[in-house]
Amino acid sequence: MIQNRIVARFADGRTLKGTTQDFAPAKDAFHVITSEGGARPIKVVLADLKAVFFVKDLIGNALYNDSREFTRALPGKRLQVTFSDGEVLVGATQAYQPDRPGFFIVPADPRSNNDRVYVVTKAVRSVSVIE
Repeated sequence: MIQNRIVARFADGRTLKGTTQDFAPAKDAFHVITSEGGARPIKVVLADLKAVFFVKDLIGNALYNDSREFTRALPGKRLQVTFSDGEVLVGATQAYQPDRPGFFIVPADPRSNNDRVYVVTKAVRSVSVIE
């Protein structure tokens, strides 16, 4: 089984870091083994989240701000996503449909710690197509 390093950001501002083996957008929930350790995986309900960040490393660099410029070719539609809390994410997606519960986006910045992000649609204020 592939273990994905993730940062789950909840709509209420909480954050959970760890790994998951059972994330699937079609499921209502998945499990996280926290980076702090612990014997039991924590069940995470997708409806409670803002987004799931699939990351290169769980530590990241809090001082780095992702560029919002496309410096590489990415397949799909270029979008700017503004979350309800004001955070902005710029990237490309092949599967955005506003009536779906969520969608994946690949950040425009190749130096981002995020490989891809699953955005929960109900946590989004607006989505704009970038020409």
